[in-house]
Amino acid sequence: MNFDLTYNFSGVGILSVPYALSSGGWLSLILLFLIAGCTYYTSLLIKRCMDLDTNIRSYPDIGERAFGSIGRMFVAVTMNVELYLVATGFVILEGDNLQNLFPTAGGVCFITGKQAFVLIVGLIVLPTVLLDNMAILSYISATGVVASFLLIASVLWSAVFYGIGFQEQGTLFQSRGIPTAISLYVFCYCAHPVFPTLYTSMRNQKQFSKVLLICFLVCTMSYASMAVLGYLMFGSEVQSQVTLNLPTNLVSSKVAIYTTLVNPLAKYALMVCPIVKTLERRFLVGRSRHWSILIRTALVASTIFVALVVPLFGYLMSLVGAFLSVTASIIMPCLCYMKISGIYVRIGSELIVLCGIIVIGVIVLLVGTYTALLEILSHLIPF
Repeated sequence: MNFDLTYNFSGVGILSVPYALSSGGWLSLILLFLIAGCTYYTSLLIKRCMDLDTNIRSYPDIGERAFGSIGRMFVAVTMNVELYLVATGFVILEGDNLQNLFPTAGGVCFITGKQAFVLIVGLIVLPTVLLDNMAILSYISATGVVASFLLIASVLWSAVFYGIGFQEQGTLFQSRGIPTAISLYVFCYCAHPVFPTLYTSMRNQKQFSKVLLICFLVCTMSYASMAVLGYLMFGSEVQSQVTLNLPTNLVSSKVAIYTTLVNPLAKYALMVCPIVKTLERRFLVGRSRHWSILIRTALVASTIFVALVVPLFGYLMSLVGAFLSVTASIIMPCLCYMKISGIYVRIGSELIVLCGIIVIGVIVLLVGTYTALLEILSHLIPF
């Protein structure tokens, strides 16, 4: 169970934490720990909601128990959009790293090398999405925990034994980059929608809080380690994926890059699977398998299209963190717990804490979303 929780947190966020630290400066590392503490608390709120009603089995169930059918729909839409954009981020990540490995590879006609790699990635992941049984993929993607530690070890090895070193001093604080830093930090803790499923699958549910704490501690230490390593190595020049800064001729760099490439290829299908199931339940009642293939192909094609139009991994994940992860991992657990527990009818210290978290969450959502959209638009449409 500890492995399952850690696996759900150990994702592509670890590649972006050096960039997040570079955006906000050294002091922003404090925010990483504060966000870890806050999201740990909100994950306990999800557990409390489930303890108050044993009929709750999933995150949408919590939304429905708190706010009826509208709550269920809101939670489901938030989850699916988040999964969709993360899957799109996987495609961008693959294209960026393949282009980094093979910089001289050319495109065809009006298609650049990077765009060609994105299209190739689309062709690779499509068969995995067409599978009905994804058990094999789940085993491959579950290596995400090992992959995270392998990435840290490879980056450290490159710095210590291949002369990159830790020469950069960095900046103490950069106020302009704080919204981006916070958004990317929150993105690292966006596994809350799967917690109800994991909680119900536990044999000893009394151990959930303890296991969750260990998971948060392990993941936070790995995020902080990668952030510090990447920032000391590359300073303000660190890119949205730290692997893009590594010299591709080094063995350790190749290990890091290939590790980065393999895991998202397996995770892509697992990410879009809930979306596929939702669409098929909505549109394919009584229809043939051909319609299922059409929907799945169209879904993959749409993520490829978005990846080609918005090839900005860091800013896209910042948008996901600010708009969707803040909503699903910070604001909604507080609101649902207040409603289900009835704590909102009496003023107390916990109610004040919950309201404070919600207010701060809304501010982060608004400022972070605005900043991410502004950065995306400024790169796509130079003013």
